[in-house]
Amino acid sequence: MADNYQSIHFFDQPIEPIFDTPPAREKSPDCPNGFIWDEKTYRVTEMLSSWNDFARRGKMARNMRPAHAAVASGRGSLNVGRFYFRVQTDTDQVFDLYYDRAMKNIDERKGQWFLYREMSLE
Repeated sequence: MADNYQSIHFFDQPIEPIFDTPPAREKSPDCPNGFIWDEKTYRVTEMLSSWNDFARRGKMARNMRPAHAAVASGRGSLNVGRFYFRVQTDTDQVFDLYYDRAMKNIDERKGQWFLYREMSLE
């Protein structure tokens, strides 16, 4: 992803997303309207960009036929993939957030949101 931003802090910590309207598809969510991290609420004032990564990693990369893996790399498959969002917040900070579709355990199948990193213009 080519742009003028560079990473200044790496976090990769879980967050609680805030949606003014719940997403229609939980496993393919839109950008949240805000998030809670470290007991502080951040409101998203602008989504700057978004992208996804449906690459299968580790043992998951070897458990599909090549033709099926090629299709899955373009649209994802069950519990595989991440949706990334670069957002500007009400604190004038720029963060990369992502939603990881992998289920945490058998009781928590929805996936999880993370604050990936803080960005700054070069």
